[in-house]
Amino acid sequence: MTSHAETRVDPLWWSWEGAHGGWVAAAALDAVRERFAGGAQPVRSLTTHFLAPVRTGALYFSGTAPATGRRTATCLFTGHQDGEPVLHGSALFGPGRSGPAHEGLPAPDVPGPDECPPLDLPVGLALFARQLEMRPATANLPLAGGPRARLVVWVRFRDGRALDAAAVTTLADVLPPALYARWRTPRPVPTAELTLHFTDALDEEAPQGWALVRIRTEHAGGGWAVDDSAVWSAGRRLLATGRQARVVRERRDTGTPGQTAAGTVNS
Repeated sequence: MTSHAETRVDPLWWSWEGAHGGWVAAAALDAVRERFAGGAQPVRSLTTHFLAPVRTGALYFSGTAPATGRRTATCLFTGHQDGEPVLHGSALFGPGRSGPAHEGLPAPDVPGPDECPPLDLPVGLALFARQLEMRPATANLPLAGGPRARLVVWVRFRDGRALDAAAVTTLADVLPPALYARWRTPRPVPTAELTLHFTDALDEEAPQGWALVRIRTEHAGGGWAVDDSAVWSAGRRLLATGRQARVVRERRDTGTPGQTAAGTVNS
């Protein structure tokens, strides 16, 4: 059985050519969990394939009732605007249970947010950045021409929202592409696919305040890049890990720098 849900795309979360991909994926998760999955079980993974830029206005989601197994439930969904699909994806849900614990991805050893200077991204480069406070935790900065394609930044929402799964989804995609740490001139690097895996830390009450976000490029070539990301709470607990496929476009000699921020891609 197929159901439908509607959300409104917040214009404050605009990127270069459409709504910010992480925000769109978070909106999809909220719609799927509430309308199709009943909102009962924690989300374990979320995959979103971006087919076209998502514009402001109504965004409609269609999805199937979750396919349930003995321990998990999986829901497939599609986002539509003007009758055309703009994204496809899937979400996996499952309850927590007892089992072994292992901390295989500790938070980077960096100063706390109070010890780090603020980073103000140009509004033209990323309009959505107005909704966030960012403080780089290392010397690597966007468009500084550094040696490593890696950024580590403390981030918090200016509206003070809790770091639930939807907020963490947004944060996993909120930093500039990691290649920006090596470049001095921006270019479009839109996301084509984003997959997140959430930890049991989000089974409990959602953390508040700052999150530490790390993004790094694992490989780039042939006009594509693979970025790996992680989100930790202020208490240095891992909340989620993510990987995304990005399209690396040619630099543009016309237009403003804001026309090169990461967004969604029409593939």
